[in-house]
Amino acid sequence: MIEADLHRGAWIDPRSSSITLKEYAAEWLSLRRDLALRTRELYQHLLDRHIIPALGSINLVALAPSKIRSWHAGLAADYASTAAKAYRLLSTILHTAVADGLILSSPCKVNGAGVERAAERPVATVREVAELEAALPAHLRLIVPLATWCQLRRAELLGLRRQDIDLDHAVLRIEQSRTYTMHGKALVKEPKTAAGRRTIAIPDFVLPAIESHLERFTGPEPDAYVFTGKTGVPLGANVLQVAWQRARVRVGRTDLRLHDLRHTGLTLAAATGATTVELMHRAGHSSAVAAMRYQHATRDRDRLIAEALGRLVASSTEPAP
Repeated sequence: MIEADLHRGAWIDPRSSSITLKEYAAEWLSLRRDLALRTRELYQHLLDRHIIPALGSINLVALAPSKIRSWHAGLAADYASTAAKAYRLLSTILHTAVADGLILSSPCKVNGAGVERAAERPVATVREVAELEAALPAHLRLIVPLATWCQLRRAELLGLRRQDIDLDHAVLRIEQSRTYTMHGKALVKEPKTAAGRRTIAIPDFVLPAIESHLERFTGPEPDAYVFTGKTGVPLGANVLQVAWQRARVRVGRTDLRLHDLRHTGLTLAAATGATTVELMHRAGHSSAVAAMRYQHATRDRDRLIAEALGRLVASSTEPAP
């Protein structure tokens, strides 16, 4: 009988009737040695806060699609983005359970449940970008032009070193990022993808601000972080967030997140005529495999994009403060 079930692909491990989702999820996570620290923390958080309390005590074979549908609907009503992340994780775990012969098929059958539908983020005007820069403390002002006109992520800004900036050739290199675990521990790591490790052309109008900042606020060592706190220690994410919160209140744009500066810069770069492939290079995106085949071509065009951004700012009818 067992041999016949195996041949039909219908064999179920006898243990499945006694294994709960909580037990299996813990084993699944412990065996995922390939996960980055931040990803592992996120998965553990989703399990502890949103999956296990609702479904953890249920045996794997008793996890019906109706139960998962009801769980997802309740979570999505209040936390749509979190519900999508939790559903994707649960679906991955249960598909592994199928491969392990513990269940015949995954009960995760809610169409579109794992898709995050983020609202369109706001865009700042050129004048507001200048005002936000002026509203920050002097040692943090360079954050704004680098986030906007070079389209850097927060972690890339925090991980930027003196040696990553080449003023002679007006480029900067993204070779590492600095982020934080959920427990507040600093984590320095290389870009996850080849696209993330990139060289970006700096618009000419940003160069004086970079040169001034490096002279005034950055240590002379090649590996010195570009951004530090007032005491000289590497800039922390919480310190940056507090300063950003105050700056956006002063400018009257409390809806803007720091990441929206990157979104603003990419939107304006698109307005200069940059192609999707060129924008993906500048942003460090790797969602389209074909784009990587044209990586060599984007570097020449990247300089033209930087120059076009300079002309856009210079011709703006909105005077900077």
